[in-house]
Amino acid sequence: MTDTLLRGRTLSFVRWPEAIDDQGAWSYEEDGGLLLRGGKIVAAGAYADVERQAGEGVAKVDHRPHLLVPGFIDAHAHFPQMQIIASYGAELLEWLNTYTFPEETRFLNAQHGRRIARLFLDEMIRNGTTTVAAYCSVHKESAEAFFAESHDRNMLNIAGKVMMDRNAPGELTDTPQSGYDDTKALIAEWHGKGRQHYAITPRFAITSTPEQMEMAGALAKEFPELHIQTHLSENHDEIAFTRELYPQAEDYAGVYEHYGLLGPRTLLGHSIHLAEREADIISETGSVAVFCPTSNLFLGSGLFDYQRFRRREKPLRIAAATDVGGGTNYSMLRTMDEGYKVIALQGEKLNPFQSFWQITRGNAEALSIADRVGTLEAGTEADIIVLDSRATPVMELRMETVKSLAEELFLLQTLGDDRAVREVYVAGKPSKSIVAA
Repeated sequence: MTDTLLRGRTLSFVRWPEAIDDQGAWSYEEDGGLLLRGGKIVAAGAYADVERQAGEGVAKVDHRPHLLVPGFIDAHAHFPQMQIIASYGAELLEWLNTYTFPEETRFLNAQHGRRIARLFLDEMIRNGTTTVAAYCSVHKESAEAFFAESHDRNMLNIAGKVMMDRNAPGELTDTPQSGYDDTKALIAEWHGKGRQHYAITPRFAITSTPEQMEMAGALAKEFPELHIQTHLSENHDEIAFTRELYPQAEDYAGVYEHYGLLGPRTLLGHSIHLAEREADIISETGSVAVFCPTSNLFLGSGLFDYQRFRRREKPLRIAAATDVGGGTNYSMLRTMDEGYKVIALQGEKLNPFQSFWQITRGNAEALSIADRVGTLEAGTEADIIVLDSRATPVMELRMETVKSLAEELFLLQTLGDDRAVREVYVAGKPSKSIVAA
């Protein structure tokens, strides 16, 4: 097996950057090297030092003057919704009934599922996302299609078939027992196979009866190492409907709390309109609030209070995500551009180091996988992307006046998209050039 030595400007985070000049929060090498072997980073640092460790016979790839950063991580997306992205004129519940549910009925067809899974992961790679937490449809076949495609690419992805037994078309409902059985079968088949991770996925409280929530809670007890993903407090009408369906619950988050579905591996999509008690219980259980700015804006759902949630006495763990197809772009760069604006509308700022921390190490920590991905540390898995700050004429012109790394990162975040991603390494193997071929 031939080792590979990458050369370029390397940037990786060790913790949350408190300020734009908090240089202890990141590691940056103007002339950096990454030695890859067997899908992992085995050495990282100044190029001259890593080259000495590499020895003879290593394959060298020079990416200068581009930036080498950890692969982006997307904490919440719906792969069956590719063909309804950019659908006009609805808020959340109408959008689900008008666009989402009719589209997802197509995923009983395994061939259709495999085609869309392939195209979805192509877009992830094209945009520099090497790990995604994905919702499949209610059909077991859709999850099988996603995991098969992910496994073929050797990606580290998290996914699950949605469990939903009410308030959806008949073709999209399971039962408490079948949802449990299908989920358990998929866990046995796919969790831990290669780099695949399974997520127990009750879509949200509106589409699950108390009986199904009990089954989801039973799965969580049986498989405490698994992720759980669902939706919470995205839209005022959704919250009101949930309160009608679960009148005994203290609040929306209390539904998930009651069924044992909150915890350090629980991903709560949106979490915009949280009461203080809800925020407290999310914090106390270590659950994760997932910020989906393009979706929240597109569906008119509201503004996620990112900085307040971080600063409160009981701070929230936060991840960021595209939420395709309610979200309007597959790019985590575009996502954080919109995230910056959402935060700015609330009188706050998110500096570019914080943005890049969020979509690399920050999301890895939120997904409890920072020991494997999200950094460029030796011993971690070699999911790496190459960013070109001069990828378009507009970016190249702006780079003529950029004088700092912070300015360059903000340019990438504000003007960058899939064109700024020159190459993507998945477990040490170049992947974007293959997708683009």
